[in-house]
Amino acid sequence: MIEIEVQNETHQTQFRIKAMSVPRIGEGIRLKEPDATWASYDVLDVWYQQADYGEVWVPYLHVKTTPSDGHAAPAPSAGAQEMPNQAMPIADFLAKFEGDHEHETVKLNLDMSEED
Repeated sequence: MIEIEVQNETHQTQFRIKAMSVPRIGEGIRLKEPDATWASYDVLDVWYQQADYGEVWVPYLHVKTTPSDGHAAPAPSAGAQEMPNQAMPIADFLAKFEGDHEHETVKLNLDMSEED
């Protein structure tokens, strides 16, 4: 079990939970509200800080209530600019990672028997 420090932006609270894995940014988690009901939260940020007691890194989550749970989404600020459309064909995207030559497949020998 991993102990995770959670900073709740919606209620301006900080608490610890125990989990099997650390959620990633953009994932949703379910947490208990102050009135003991369950609500969905979005993970806004994940970072690690060294613990006071040694060479241990503690994960921290920054969460906010998911807007689809009946809560209004925050209005964009006046200075916020619209995100440009970053869509591109998948072939163009993959070409960034391939380099100048075609990849050759490598045959793997999965035979684990010992040779005499």
